[in-house]
Amino acid sequence: MQKVTTFIMFNDQSEEAMQFYASVIPDCRIVSTIPGPDRSVAGGTFEIEGQRFLCYNGGTYPQFALTQGISLMIEANTQEEIDLLYDGLSRGGEQQPCGWLVDKFGLSWQITPRRLMELLSDRDREKAGRTAQAMFKMSKIIIADLEAAAAG
Repeated sequence: MQKVTTFIMFNDQSEEAMQFYASVIPDCRIVSTIPGPDRSVAGGTFEIEGQRFLCYNGGTYPQFALTQGISLMIEANTQEEIDLLYDGLSRGGEQQPCGWLVDKFGLSWQITPRRLMELLSDRDREKAGRTAQAMFKMSKIIIADLEAAAAG
């Protein structure tokens, strides 16, 4: 059982957010919902790759604001996976530099290819530096462009 669970407080969009994430992210599913007034959904639990998240509608007062101080990072293994996740999650939101995005609910995500982390950790610090410089110029990460920069 997961001991620490990320809790996301939306103002009134928890059901819509869970449905959106389940429609975009492979291996994401809604586990349960919490009934609200008038048979609406007040919140629930969803799961991504076996990790559970709880969300709830906090109402309109006080207003709950999500910030970039916390983001959910998804490791991607292929360019196809990056394209699917980055393009899908940023739909209606905002694409940002270095693989970051803010979805239409205000939640920040990082779509990070495993290859990026390998190149940034390379013992050849010049190669790692070229990789970082290439990444800084990207919104959605393009693995082939990172590898070309790393190669010099």
